[in-house]
This record gives sequence, C-alpha cells and structure tokens, in this order.
Amino acid sequence: MRTQVCIIGGGPSGLLLSQLLRTRGIDSIVLERQTRDYVLGRIRAGVLEEGLLRLLEEAGVGRRMRKEGFEHAGTLISYGEEMFRIDFVEHTGTPVMVYGQTEVTRDLYDAREASGGAVEFNVGNVAIHDADRDNPHVTYTVEGMERRIDCDFIAGCDGFHGVSRRSIPEEARREYEKVYPFGWLGILSETPPVNHELIYANSERGFALCSMRNENLSRYYVQCSAHDKVENWSDDEFWTELKRRIPSHVAEGLVTGPSIEKSIAPLRSFVTEPMRWGRLFLCGDAAHIVPPTGAKGLNTAASDVHYLFRGLTQFYELNDEEGLDRYSNRALARIWKAERFSWWFSSLMHRFPDQSEFDHKMQVAELEFLRDSKAAQKAMAENYVGLPY
Repeated sequence: MRTQVCIIGGGPSGLLLSQLLRTRGIDSIVLERQTRDYVLGRIRAGVLEEGLLRLLEEAGVGRRMRKEGFEHAGTLISYGEEMFRIDFVEHTGTPVMVYGQTEVTRDLYDAREASGGAVEFNVGNVAIHDADRDNPHVTYTVEGMERRIDCDFIAGCDGFHGVSRRSIPEEARREYEKVYPFGWLGILSETPPVNHELIYANSERGFALCSMRNENLSRYYVQCSAHDKVENWSDDEFWTELKRRIPSHVAEGLVTGPSIEKSIAPLRSFVTEPMRWGRLFLCGDAAHIVPPTGAKGLNTAASDVHYLFRGLTQFYELNDEEGLDRYSNRALARIWKAERFSWWFSSLMHRFPDQSEFDHKMQVAELEFLRDSKAAQKAMAENYVGLPY
C-alpha cells in the first residue's frame, strides 16, 4: 500500500492527527495493535484544555463533546480541613472541559469510519524501515500475513512501549526520567460526584483526588505505595481511606457504591529528545509522559498533533519544510513547561516516603501562599487550562 502519512497507534492522538490531515486532503493510514473495543475499554482521564477542544472542532468531532461535556470554571484544593478554590475563568477567561478520553476516542473512531478512513486493527510485528531516508516504509502482520506501507512520513503515536521511539538509534536520542515512589489507586463508580468541580487533597495520609465523568459516574483516587496491588483493597477500604483524606464536610456528602473499575497507575515523568528522526515524528506518550496530577497527558499529546499537523500541511500545500524542521523544538518547548507544572503540582500535593517535617512545612507554606496570592493562583490557572500553542 501507499499513503502520504503512516500513523502508528490508534489512540486519540493518532486518530486526531488522521482526521485533521483528512480536512486538508492529506492521506493517512492508522495502524493499531489492539481491537477497537479494547482501545475503547481503556479508562483514562478526561480534563481537556481549550487548545484540544479547538483541534477536535477543527477535525469535525467537537459536537458531542460540546453537548455532553462539563465545563469547569475552577478547581478546589484542600489540605487537612482547609479548602480553597482556584477560579480559572477569573484568572484566564478560559474554563476546562471534563469529557472522558474514551469518549474522545469514540468520537474520532466514528468520524474516521464515516469518512472511510483506513484503520488497521490487530496489527503485529510493526517495524519501521529507512526513516532516515527519503522513502520510508512500515511493515507489519495481520492474521499472520505480512503487509507493507510505503509513505512520505511516519507519525509514531504508539505510546511509551511502542515501536516508534525504539526505532530511533540510542545514540541519536537522549532520555530524561523521574520515577515517583508512589502510585494512584483509582476507582470508577456509578455514583454522583461529591462536588461539581474537581477536588485535589493533600492530607497527612497522602494525596486524594475527587473527579467525575458525568452526573452519575465518578472517578476517585488515593495515593498508594508504588508496590501496592488492587487486590489489597476492597471497595469499603477504599471509601474509608478516601473519606480520611478529604475535609470532613466534603466526606459527609460522599455517595459510595460498588466500583465498576479499579486500577493502580504508577507515576513518572519522562521526555525523549529529539522528537524527530529523519521522516519519523514522535507524538504523545511515545515521546513524553507526565504524572496525572496536572491532567496534561492527553493535552500534551494534542499539542504535538497541532505542531505536526501544521508542519505537514505546510509541506504538502506550500512545499515548505520549515514546520517539520522546527517540529521537535516547538513541541519540546511546550512539553517541558507542562512537565514542570506536573512536577510542581505533584510535589505540592503528595506525601513522599523520605519527607521530613521541614519538607511538610514547606508544602503547607506553599499551599497557603497559593491560597492567599492572586498572582500565584493566576500562574497555576494559566498552566492548568493550558499554555498557548
């Protein structure tokens, strides 16, 4: 087969790129190693920045999101029994949208199918060839049969464990990583959220987060050991622990119920540089990972898609490679700022195993400064709603 852009990875970043390219008449094929149902079964966060909302609308998939999503004009932060609010709209004029990543992916798959876009599922043995030359190609297998795609460019949207980053020679890339000594135990429950906006909690027992998917679907998290296991936690034990970590007046209004999904997510920060090797471009988790504290995972992938889409459009419409040549630097400049915010917010809200009393006092001082300073609140709000592309 022949296409202009071969996209490896059928998650939201790969699908969004394919739909944006379609709006400009640029052909692409998406390769996904799992089934569509498997991809749509993955539970992910859903706090969307304004930049991602604009990209979804540009791709023609923003209608259901605007209708069913929940605009959040601010967020709440607690420590002990204290709680204060950061008003995003007051400080930036921009809210965020709560709309599940699964729903974003579903909308993109539906649009891809309606437009007749090519998506290959259940692909295996994906290999990238000659990415450092002018005529790259990708080979893979489907049901034991080998296939080949010749293309102009390859977009690696296949996540941290995918083949794309590993196809760049080790001597041609540099990796930066910070692994946090804890994880998040999260549950999904068919219960009304405890609050109409997210609550981030710093308690003496560790971090907690109260979030939501819709009016009767809530997502809650508590900080746990990096070596903990889901089977160590019953639903009752989870709810009891969550109540201990949020202010008592909030805990009193918490509606509990059986979990419909329960998992533990490790926390890490990771960046690889550069994000381009020849005609291979990395997007999203293939190039960088952030702790979920700042809700930046999907949003940083979207900013990569923005820069790559503009670069490819510039190449095909104007025969100008400037956007592609500057893709990595532009994407990384924004990524490192998102990494900084996620690192700062994670450091502020969690309890660390080696944390001293002095360290704890510094957290409290920082939280109280954030509570009392409009300037500090504005800086946080600007980062949370998303820095400009």
